[in-house]
Amino acid sequence: MSVLLAVLSAGQSLGQIDYPNRAIHFIVGFAAGGGNDLFARLVVQKFQENTGATAVVENRVGAGGRIAAEFVARQPTDGYTVLVGATGQMSIATAIFPDLGYHASNSFVPLNMIASFPLVLVVPAKDVKELIAWAKANPDKSNYGTSSPAFTIASELLKLKSGMPAVAIPYKSSNESNLSVVSGQSLFTISDGPPVIPLVKAGKIRALAVTGSERSPELADVPSMAEAGFPDVDTQLWSGFFVPVGTPAPIVDKLTTELGKALADAAVQEGLKKMAVKPGGPTGSEFKKRIDADIKLFAEVVKAANLTFK
Repeated sequence: MSVLLAVLSAGQSLGQIDYPNRAIHFIVGFAAGGGNDLFARLVVQKFQENTGATAVVENRVGAGGRIAAEFVARQPTDGYTVLVGATGQMSIATAIFPDLGYHASNSFVPLNMIASFPLVLVVPAKDVKELIAWAKANPDKSNYGTSSPAFTIASELLKLKSGMPAVAIPYKSSNESNLSVVSGQSLFTISDGPPVIPLVKAGKIRALAVTGSERSPELADVPSMAEAGFPDVDTQLWSGFFVPVGTPAPIVDKLTTELGKALADAAVQEGLKKMAVKPGGPTGSEFKKRIDADIKLFAEVVKAANLTFK
């Protein structure tokens, strides 16, 4: 009976806790000005306006976002350190790095998905089938630019499903890999939307398809991979909020609710859409199911393509 009373007492105190009563730090694993940083600042600003809480966006850059994730995983479970996590540092890193210092769905509690978005296949060719045919006819000249495991896996998935050959050429950013296609150094690249859409609209590069089954509103004239004949080339990336596992449920619920309100704001929705992403997405357990499914998919592609990452 005494144990039960202690548990009930703890639950009541958590439910009545004064949270937040100091600054909440939102940790971004990428440089200021990048997609995840821009997503975070847009939503966190509205979160701060709605709640009156002090919210700080902090960039901890390095190792493809893994330094930031490891940092947050080690923090106290009090709700004052929130990770702005992306597919690459979460699902993909868990799938490809056996000695990772955290696990995407075991070390964190997912709160809200900020946005999701397909990737864009860009090339000088006129359509996907022409690209594949050219690569097969010229295997010694076929290559692709990539700046992260996320883009490498998407490119290797296209190779697996089409039978086309291509050698990866590493770049430091997706902007660099896009420009390598413009200059003719790479045959193609698969990129995230924000850095590539301006090049497409300026006519400097051709978008052949977006990964997945649906077209992107920002590239309405560009077919989906399913329309191009490759429905299995379905790579969707996302960004979302996470707290360390063990964070009390009342705090998780409050953060999820308030971040959800910020994400539902019309100005926030419009701002995200302008960055070529689909605002919102699953929360909590449904978000976790998406992460686990992604880990399984990416692990299968890595194994099938015999890929190794450092």
